[in-house]
Parts: sequence; structure tokens; C-alpha cells
Amino acid sequence: MKNEMSLQFSALSQNESFARVTVAAFIAQLDPTMDELTEIKTVISEAVTNSIIHGYENASEGKVFISVRLEDGVVELVIRDEGIGIRDIEEARQPLYTSKPELERSGMGFTIMENFMDEVEVRSEAGFGTEIRLKKHLSKSKALCN
Repeated sequence: MKNEMSLQFSALSQNESFARVTVAAFIAQLDPTMDELTEIKTVISEAVTNSIIHGYENASEGKVFISVRLEDGVVELVIRDEGIGIRDIEEARQPLYTSKPELERSGMGFTIMENFMDEVEVRSEAGFGTEIRLKKHLSKSKALCN
């Protein structure tokens, strides 16, 4: 089965929960485990929050774009913004790194994404935004392959 959806919303912090719940509801059709669903919701929260806080610097004038593709027990997520971009992706992916220490950010967003997903790809260009591509193979699909 192949199914897709896309979503766009204003870069406002109150929309983070909307994104998390909407993506979770869409993915539920694959009957993921509670742990898998929680991990995906957490990853969505991290990526959307990064777009709002870092991409748009809480300016609320931008948009966050999410697309989800489901196929053969695999969840593919793309979270994108058109914000300021990431100056140094490798530095940003280091555990505990944050460009906003004054906000008491933990700097664990990318680390969490890498721990919860099977694949994480980050593309960014200064002044043009950031795109995070994530992929997760659900356990039921793994069992079917074995």
C-alpha cells in the first residue's frame, strides 16, 4: 500500500502539537507499535520546533511544510522550512550543540532524530531554508521481511 499526505502551516509554536497529532493520525493506518508512534511524534516535534525557533527565529512569518509517504511498512517524512538555513550542518548535528543557548535549548534535536529513525538526511542552504528527510521501517514490516 502506498499513501501520501502533505501539510503546511504557519511557523508558530502552538502549531507543533497540531503537526505531531496530524502526522500520528495519518501513520496510524500502518498500525505501528506505541513506541514507534511515540518516536515518530517526538521526531516531528523536534524538527518542527527547530524550524520555528532556528529557521525562522520565532518570527512567525514563515511556513513549515511536512510531507509523509507510507509504503510497504516504511514511513518517510520530510520537514522543510524556508528560513535562514543552517550554517554548519555537521556542527548542528553534534550532541548538545545549540545556536540558542540563551533559550536553554538542550541541543539534542538531531541526536533524538538519529536515535529514533533509521535514516536521517539534512539539507540546508543559508537564506533558503532547511529540509530534513527521515525514514523509519516499522517493526511489523521488519517481521514480514524475516
